[in-house]
Amino acid sequence: MLKIYGVPISVHTRKVIVTAIEKKLPYENEPVIPFNPPAGWEELSPTGKIPVVADGDRVLRDSSVICAYLERVHPDHPIYPRETGDYVQALWMEEYADGTVFREVVHGLFFQKIIRPSILKQTAVATILNDALPKVFGYLERVAGGEYLAGGRFGIADIATVSNLINFHYLGYQIEARRFPKLAAYFARQLRNPAIETALRAERPVAAGMGLDQTFLREFSTG
Repeated sequence: MLKIYGVPISVHTRKVIVTAIEKKLPYENEPVIPFNPPAGWEELSPTGKIPVVADGDRVLRDSSVICAYLERVHPDHPIYPRETGDYVQALWMEEYADGTVFREVVHGLFFQKIIRPSILKQTAVATILNDALPKVFGYLERVAGGEYLAGGRFGIADIATVSNLINFHYLGYQIEARRFPKLAAYFARQLRNPAIETALRAERPVAAGMGLDQTFLREFSTG
C-alpha cells in the first residue's frame, strides 16, 4: 500500500491522492504539515516539502515524479496520454499548474490568508488578484474549451489544474463566470469527477479544521 505523506488540502499532495484514486491504488495518508513536521522528516524529504510517498522500501519525492512513477509502475487507468502531441500537452499543463498557477496565484493567496493572517498584506493580495490572476486564468480560459485539457480524457493535466482551483475556492474566491466562462464551466464539470469527489470527501475534516470555505462544494453538489 502506498503511504502518502502530506496534508491532503495541499495542492500537490491532493494531486498524488487523486492520481492514486483514479488508478484504483490503495493508499494511506499521513497528514504531514511542512511547517510542523514530525521527527526525522528531513530523512524522508530533503527539501522539507510535501508530498512524499513510500511504496514499500522506495521513497519518492515531488508530485510530478510521484505521478510519473505511479503511471510507469501501474499503467492501468492511465493519467498520461499515449499520443505524443497529447502527452506533451499534458506535461505542459501539469507544469503550468504546478508552477505558474500555484506560484503566481494560489500559493500567495493561501500564504497571506491562511498561513500568516495576522500580518495579512492587502497590497500583496490585490497585486495577485489584479495583476497575476487575469493573466494566469486568461490562459486557462483559452485552453479550457474542451471537456478535458489533454488527450480527450481525464488525466494529469486536469488533476494538477483542478487541485489549484480547489484551493483558490477554499480561500473564499470564485472563478468569475462572466469573465472566464469556459474555465468556470470546466471547473464545475471536473468537481463531479469521481476521483476528485472521493478526494474532497476525505479531506473535508482537514478543510473544516482550518476554517476553509467549502460552500463551493455545496454549490456544485459534490458527494
